[in-house]
Amino acid sequence: MRKYIIGMLSSIFIFSLAAQNANESPSLSRYERRVLKYKTGWANLIPDYSKMQFAGGMGMISAGIGWGYGKNDKWETDLFLGFLPWFSGDESHVTFTLKENFLPWKIRLNPEKSYSHWTLEPFSVSLYINKIFGDGEFWTKQPDKYPDKYYVLATNLRFNLAFGQRINFAVKNPHFANTVSFFYEVGTNDLYLICAIQNRVLKLHDIFSLSLGLKFQFL
Repeated sequence: MRKYIIGMLSSIFIFSLAAQNANESPSLSRYERRVLKYKTGWANLIPDYSKMQFAGGMGMISAGIGWGYGKNDKWETDLFLGFLPWFSGDESHVTFTLKENFLPWKIRLNPEKSYSHWTLEPFSVSLYINKIFGDGEFWTKQPDKYPDKYYVLATNLRFNLAFGQRINFAVKNPHFANTVSFFYEVGTNDLYLICAIQNRVLKLHDIFSLSLGLKFQFL
């Protein structure tokens, strides 16, 4: 079931990218339009940015690539590889994350100037799936050492929800990235939410965690 969900999300993401750039010249033949759509579909797979993130239920440190789309790039899809070091458990682990972000607003911080270096995205919401690879304390099927149905959910797959903010700095003469962004997120996951419902003694800091990150916009 988990493989089906991840495969379905990946397929929807790829086909949504291929459906972009719908502005086609009416003077082109049907064949030329089909070839143009094919080429632009593959060109859209080139990442628009890269990211680095600390914490956030994705490992101690994660790095990835992503794509922005929709009006004013309000939507983003990220792919991350993360690292969970051995001191967080019995052994180190690699993590993979598929993340969808929505950023409805962007505010220019110095609107009186013709060229604004700084912009603020005051609200972001993210939904993402995180998979932890390896054995040890993270597993898909409950080990035999536990009583039957002792754990309801697998410990190596988490569904996460996060809210945050970003501040962006546009580079006037870029050599590496057009825009550099700093962001923070406060998030939780399905397991923490279930624990919060079952155990009213838990505090907010037991359920939610803080993560920090950098984004480097190329395109």
